[in-house]
Amino acid sequence: MKQFIIVSLSLLFFVILIRPGMAQTAPPLIVTLEEADGWDLPGVQSFVLGDQGQTWVVIGGRTDGLHRRQPWATFQPEGNNSQIIVVDSQTKEVWTAGLDDLSPGLQEQLQSTNMEFLTAGETLYILGGYGYSPAVDEHITYPYLTAVDLPGLIGSVKSGANVATHFRQIQDDRFRVTGGYLGRIGDEFILVGGQDFEGRYNPMGPDHGPGFFQEYTNAIQRFSIVDDGTTLAVQDWQVTVDSLELHRRDYNLVPQVFPDGSYGYTAFSGVFRYDVDLPWLNTVDISNSGYVVVPGFNQYLNQYHTAHAALHDSASQAMHTLFFGGIAQYYLSDQGSLVQDDNVPFVRTISMITRDQDGVMSESIVGMMPDYLGASAEFIPRPDLPTAAEGILEIGAWPEGQPVLIGHILGGIRSTAPNIFFDNEGDLSEASSQVYAVYAQRPVSTAIEVPRVDAEAYFQLRLHPNPASDRLHIRFSTHKREWISLALYNLQGQRMGQYFEGELEAGSHEFEWHMQDLPAGTWFFRIHNGREFRLERTVIK
Repeated sequence: MKQFIIVSLSLLFFVILIRPGMAQTAPPLIVTLEEADGWDLPGVQSFVLGDQGQTWVVIGGRTDGLHRRQPWATFQPEGNNSQIIVVDSQTKEVWTAGLDDLSPGLQEQLQSTNMEFLTAGETLYILGGYGYSPAVDEHITYPYLTAVDLPGLIGSVKSGANVATHFRQIQDDRFRVTGGYLGRIGDEFILVGGQDFEGRYNPMGPDHGPGFFQEYTNAIQRFSIVDDGTTLAVQDWQVTVDSLELHRRDYNLVPQVFPDGSYGYTAFSGVFRYDVDLPWLNTVDISNSGYVVVPGFNQYLNQYHTAHAALHDSASQAMHTLFFGGIAQYYLSDQGSLVQDDNVPFVRTISMITRDQDGVMSESIVGMMPDYLGASAEFIPRPDLPTAAEGILEIGAWPEGQPVLIGHILGGIRSTAPNIFFDNEGDLSEASSQVYAVYAQRPVSTAIEVPRVDAEAYFQLRLHPNPASDRLHIRFSTHKREWISLALYNLQGQRMGQYFEGELEAGSHEFEWHMQDLPAGTWFFRIHNGREFRLERTVIK
């Protein structure tokens, strides 16, 4: 159905707080980063993190930046992180130890990249990982599960003692996974996604140059770890394969409190699609009973592994997930438009996905990174803040207008520009040695508005001509019968009358606005349906 309406403008002035491309009033959070001085850390990315409150343990990963595209130059052994790094986040002291005390199998795995890991109490479990194996003279995905006694390891690294007694390792080809995620629901561990990659990376594919073998798990693998401090084993292994929805790696698996109060995880985005080397945009919820693709929602502003934080608001029963920078197929322009870049660049966006009490998910921008940072980094929550569940901060009692230190971001890739992959000679990015303090606050004003990034696709708003002189034609779509408001704003945020307000049926709609009485200049046209809105810049001449 197409609707054509001619309306004249009546002027009514009042001030609101508004910015281009904004939507969804009263953002739950505003997020800022502050560079934390006084740390003397080596640069590292794609590492394993063991969190013991104020003490952090870093194992493995890379000491260089984004991997190069030339097969002979990518994932070189000299870029391995071959140190165990212990950090006291209160005193900012740093201790390191080498891997020479360990067996060859441990040495190889623990300097690999993209291992799956999880801290369970005082034990850090590490699984898989990719890197060069001197034993076989090839790049492989490691078939190991390693358990680390964190308090013992921390003590030995600080004192310079032998670290070998704090590691136990078992071998099983089912552990041969890299780029996936390890989680835990109750006593059951879950290994989600990832791949087995054997050989040297080549962007031209497995049949070019040195070639390689690559096999995605396409699975959620569930198992129990039997660990009495001496014996290490796995049992009750169950595999659920979905070659479409679970075909992902290098993504973010984040703990969630679902609207019914249950605990689980959401797998956000990931790569690569079957038809093209672009990310998946959909998300998958994982619970103790199974998994489900979230209907009708796409994540636009982050697709690769990045520092992320999970926060629950018991007051509103909303779940918020923060993503700090990283790599994405989409970003917002200075004019507030959603821009698609299929080169999938580094971005500076701090985005947030909110799941409300009804299970409806939305994506917004709540801050900006100080640089092209966040990819392959880790967020470490502040240990003395209340939690809603394992790995989830509880923010329901936070006061308005007061910044709260919620944690720190450690390591990751720092890029010099958005798109560097095709020009990368190894000098356009680096492993970050910087620590950032992360602050979040509830805004005092409920009039502040934040970006709703998928509103462009929802409304398909088009204005023409642009620039306009006497008349502006407005076209947009609705997907259901819903309330719609149309209005015009000047650069000072003043609304120039209520152009249209009322219910419209699902379908295409066309309006015409008489503009001859308006002064020349730049204006913003807004369409709003009560949940999201879209702003479009227009010029009157």
